[in-house]
Amino acid sequence: MQEARRALLRSIFGTTAALVAGSALLLGQNPVPNPPIVLHPNDDEPLPNPNMKSPKKVLLEENQKEIKKNVEKLFELASQLKDQVEKTDATTVLSLAMVKKADEIERLAHQIKERAKG
Repeated sequence: MQEARRALLRSIFGTTAALVAGSALLLGQNPVPNPPIVLHPNDDEPLPNPNMKSPKKVLLEENQKEIKKNVEKLFELASQLKDQVEKTDATTVLSLAMVKKADEIERLAHQIKERAKG
């Protein structure tokens, strides 16, 4: 009787092992390929206007306008300082107004430099 039980258990164990090994082999091979990833916008979303500028481009254009405006102001201040220096005797001490104007020119030049860096 024990031999019959052992034979039955061996056959059950063998069948189970064969099924597990077979299913592992079948699952390892993916018979159904994954669907391709679609990178199109949803049908609900409107397509972007091709004539519309990107936010980055708008920002760069505003930056360019600001730089041009600051450079013009810098040129005006430098011209004023040049005129003051020409009117002042080189042997005397520089006036406080000239020092303030030079500081203002320096600050403006630094702003232009930082804005140009991005």
